[in-house]
Amino acid sequence: MRGLSTPVLGALMIVGYTGFVSSADGIIKLLAGGYEAAQIYVISGGAVALLSVLVSWGCISREAARGKMRTMGSAPLERQVSPSGQAAQTGIIPWRTACPRAMTLRSFAALLGAICFFYAFRLLPFAQVFLFIGLMPLLAGVMSGLILKERISFWAWISLGLGFVGVLFLFPSGVSSVSGGHVLALSGAAWGTFSMVMARYISRYDTNLLPQVFYPNLLLCLAMMPLLPFVWQPMPLSDLVWVLGYAVLLFAARWLAVSALRLLPAYVVTPLMNLQFVWMLTIGAWIFGEMPSQGTWIGGCIVIGSGVFLLWGQVLRPTVRQRLTA
Repeated sequence: MRGLSTPVLGALMIVGYTGFVSSADGIIKLLAGGYEAAQIYVISGGAVALLSVLVSWGCISREAARGKMRTMGSAPLERQVSPSGQAAQTGIIPWRTACPRAMTLRSFAALLGAICFFYAFRLLPFAQVFLFIGLMPLLAGVMSGLILKERISFWAWISLGLGFVGVLFLFPSGVSSVSGGHVLALSGAAWGTFSMVMARYISRYDTNLLPQVFYPNLLLCLAMMPLLPFVWQPMPLSDLVWVLGYAVLLFAARWLAVSALRLLPAYVVTPLMNLQFVWMLTIGAWIFGEMPSQGTWIGGCIVIGSGVFLLWGQVLRPTVRQRLTA
């Protein structure tokens, strides 16, 4: 997109990401009432893995025609070192990775997160699930410190606390109003965050980002396949189209997120991802007729505010301090 600055282009990609991923979540909620997770994820997981292979072949053909090889996106091919000290695998082959153990952990975490969110969408209103999704950037700030040994700032702890306060507004009657759907949504957020942290670790050594799309979805397909004979229900063509549409939307969302992270720092991207709350409110009201409660509105605003507070504490406040001392 010529004429657009890098920050504007990155922000537009995040807006597109939130729209695509919210639409994909809406399809899951639409199908979750009639099908089990195994049937949906065997088809969609296999479709996303196949898309990864097709895209990689397309990139290989394009680069071969140009007479040179580059990594996904616009970054040049680099030689990196894997955790074992060997040269990292580069290129655009979707199954080549320098971090097989970390990739295995990421894939299993993505599998568990997908299952938890599937049944959370079945049991909870659409907008309520966002409050737990909105915790993921805050959990990532803490989990990356514990796992990746990155420094956990004071602002990260404060933001995480504010985020959990926002979630508490879902339970005006206290602990008695906590349901299994809420437990599943929180578990999905935790596993999803762990998968994100593993992705950050893998990105230190892999210049090729396609394996991070390929392997989790391939595992999702293969893990659900043994259950398929026990839960299979005849699927009309219209529902099959919905499942394939979900796979395409999910692939596009991941692609946009990766592209945006190449243009903007992660601490800028994650607060922008909270725009998903607006999309989920709109889809929930328009498609499913779900009008959010007052507690959902207040909790969503607090979760979004905690992300902005984290951005202010880590970026804006130090910048202002540097200008004052300059």
